[in-house]
Amino acid sequence: MNAPTIASAPANASTQTSRAARTRLVMAAAVGNALEFYDFTVYAFFALVIGKLFFPVHDPVGQLLLAVASFGVGFFTRPVGGLVIGMYADRAGRKKAMLLTLGLMALGTAMIAAAPTFAQVGIAAPVILVIARLIQGFSAGGEVGASTTLLLEQAPSNRRGFYASWQFASQGLSALAGALTGVALTATLTTSELESWGWRVPFIIGTAIVPVGWWLRRTMEEAPRESIEAAPKAPKLPLVTVLREHGRAVLNGLGLTIGGTSAHFIIVFYLSIYGVKTLGLPGWTAMLSGCVSGAILFIVAPIGGYLSDRIGRNKLAQTTRILLMLAIWPAFALLNKSPTAGTLLAVVTALSIVHSLNVGPTGAMLGELFPRSVRATGAAIVYSLGVAIFGGFAQFFVTSLIVITKSVMAPAWYVIGCGVFSVIAVACMRDRSKEMLD
Repeated sequence: MNAPTIASAPANASTQTSRAARTRLVMAAAVGNALEFYDFTVYAFFALVIGKLFFPVHDPVGQLLLAVASFGVGFFTRPVGGLVIGMYADRAGRKKAMLLTLGLMALGTAMIAAAPTFAQVGIAAPVILVIARLIQGFSAGGEVGASTTLLLEQAPSNRRGFYASWQFASQGLSALAGALTGVALTATLTTSELESWGWRVPFIIGTAIVPVGWWLRRTMEEAPRESIEAAPKAPKLPLVTVLREHGRAVLNGLGLTIGGTSAHFIIVFYLSIYGVKTLGLPGWTAMLSGCVSGAILFIVAPIGGYLSDRIGRNKLAQTTRILLMLAIWPAFALLNKSPTAGTLLAVVTALSIVHSLNVGPTGAMLGELFPRSVRATGAAIVYSLGVAIFGGFAQFFVTSLIVITKSVMAPAWYVIGCGVFSVIAVACMRDRSKEMLD
């Protein structure tokens, strides 16, 4: 009678240890991405204040354009960071690369928190702001490649989509945290207090949580499911190998990223600014819509990853992408016909659910395009390049389009146009959800 109990105890302990280790792995991998998007969220929500303090032009629209342009300038260094850190991750290991990206993110966030304003140091103020954004962009370029591939390679073969989806879920949680921080500051501080010191508080908080993320990453074990010795070594020039031997995968990855990132930055970030600046809604609606979209992304993205493991990644990605393209124009039309806070929140909720289901399988799909020896490099390059062009400057593009065309529907057409690239890309991709990774 005692033998089965004694024999089962180690097995149960092993199972618990394995689950604890995997939970820790997900947290360690997601924390860097969470910090990045927390910073992006608070920057986007305080864009009006930052524009006023760092870009003292007389036109409010000009201030906003300069503020969102400085937001987007960090995306210039994303492809460079994706290349450099991606190659480092393939050659030195995912863990070392993830520690590097977290340290660089902390530096950029701390620089913004301490940056003097234009009134204090003149033209040096926007220069410091731009340098900080360039550092953050460089680190973010390599973050997704290193951490997502680690999650993908450590996950059970039938749960890769679910594990990788936590990278995007962490974006939602950080967006929610950033929005709640903005709501709290807006509700408790006066306008003069916000402009004097209040806008710095979210960036100080972001810097303060870095030691926790560093500890998680420093103490995690990078133990591949297959032995390191048996795995193919990274080539001396991973970028050359990626471009020469995996050109089709690069094009498919870019197409997949373009559609997802354009929708993400419009729905999660720009709709809040659109509601205030274009529709004339009160400022609190921007923060609240950010809370809603962030919470939905955090909850629904893992559901999308889970479903992709069950029904296939391509089927889910294609269906939700087309549905989003069909819904985005009527959503903006409804917003302009009935510009109320209730309408904005309803539109954000509906679009965020569809978008979150769509991005759930994306992390796994990008990683599965490339073999292990160049996986971090390939995934980092296609993701950072697509995000740099079509995500980071999405707010600048659509704001400019609205001014140039005089059409308030410009954001919807932008998402639809970018979505076409994803539809084509997924149609050309092989679904590997039921296959072994390597």
